[in-house]
Amino acid sequence: MKIKITVFLFLLSAIQVFSQTEVASFTLKQAIEQAQKNNYSVINANRDLELAKQKKWETTTMGLPQLNGAVNYQNTFEFTKQGAAANAFNPMANPNEIMLLAFGTKHVAIGNLTLSQLIFDGSYLVGLQSAKTYLKISENAKEKTNQEIKEIVINSYGNVLLADESILIINKNKTVLEKILSDTKEIYKNGLIEEETIEQLQITLNSVNNALENVTKQRVIALNMVKLLLGINLDDAIVLTEKLNDLTQNNIDLQLLISEFNVNENIDYKIGKNVEESKQLLVKLEKSKGLPSLGAQVNFGYNAFSNEFSFMNATQKWSNFSNVGVGLNVPIFSSGGRNSRVQQAKIDLEKSRTQLTETEQKLKLQYQKAKSDYEYSINQYNNAQANLKLAERIEAKQQVKFKEGLSSSFDFAEAQKQLYTAQQETLQAMLEIINKKATLEKLVN
Repeated sequence: MKIKITVFLFLLSAIQVFSQTEVASFTLKQAIEQAQKNNYSVINANRDLELAKQKKWETTTMGLPQLNGAVNYQNTFEFTKQGAAANAFNPMANPNEIMLLAFGTKHVAIGNLTLSQLIFDGSYLVGLQSAKTYLKISENAKEKTNQEIKEIVINSYGNVLLADESILIINKNKTVLEKILSDTKEIYKNGLIEEETIEQLQITLNSVNNALENVTKQRVIALNMVKLLLGINLDDAIVLTEKLNDLTQNNIDLQLLISEFNVNENIDYKIGKNVEESKQLLVKLEKSKGLPSLGAQVNFGYNAFSNEFSFMNATQKWSNFSNVGVGLNVPIFSSGGRNSRVQQAKIDLEKSRTQLTETEQKLKLQYQKAKSDYEYSINQYNNAQANLKLAERIEAKQQVKFKEGLSSSFDFAEAQKQLYTAQQETLQAMLEIINKKATLEKLVN
């Protein structure tokens, strides 16, 4: 009995915990903020930016003092012999006789520290500028990723809302159609209409059921796309709190249609300028390779020699050494190779400038098209609303006529199809306003 009570209490507590689990809900603004923090592409874009910062510091350190240490040990199994005339050490010896001499000790140990400092190198100075440009490129790439994710989130969020509204409308149409079909079957039992009328209504109902099943499946896919963009596990439940109609009204902004387009603020143009700047630096880099480079270093060290391995003994004698050096490297003649590389870099620079001009013109054209599309979507929405009202009136009249026997099932079916089409066109027009505004804002911002 105690076991049963314990199990019951455990199940009860589990149910309470489950019921208290909150389902994440998102407005469109919250969804965008979530995606710009947790989207997989955004996360990697942040990592790329961090990599660029580390790369910039790595380049900077190349011109800072460098300290390196080394320890070397050598055990000589067989010494290298040097030849000398025998009479070099003994005047009485035969001068034609060769004496073999071996120099060195069996064990040698050397430890040293080297402090080096780059004094001047044109390539290093260009490298510092390149690192800054690389950082700007990464920052702009991150900004572009955020803008693209924002646009995709808006489109995907709208697709879910479109599916929600479609399901509501189709269910409403289905309920009305099922009622009419039921009433018509009763009339048919009394022999007042032909069976063909029922069959026509059944065909329409089958189409409605098929559309409902399809849009229900599409909603699942659309919602999973939102989860993916937001960096949320596909198995987790989320709720989108916006309504399609409210979102549409909030996205009708006629002021946006008369705003100025500053191409210099567009992220694609900024990236194009980054490319041009990087090509300019490549020209500088190739030119800098013709300049002298100057560096200095200081060495401190100790070495020891022994015919036995006694370097760990306190009695082992170590000799210190130190030196300072300055190195100057002066490029003199490269048979025109350096000049050729400079000319190649200049050609690449001119190409990047041409591409930047092309990008500028394309962006202006994209802005004109985006503004036109957004304006058209607003007009199309207004037109779709007017058509929907007309289609609703026509369908209502045909429904009354059909019930009174003044209209055929074919006329009623056509009115229904016209209504269903008008409903979907209105919903699609609402979504177009949201999407087209997102495209236009992406260009302007």
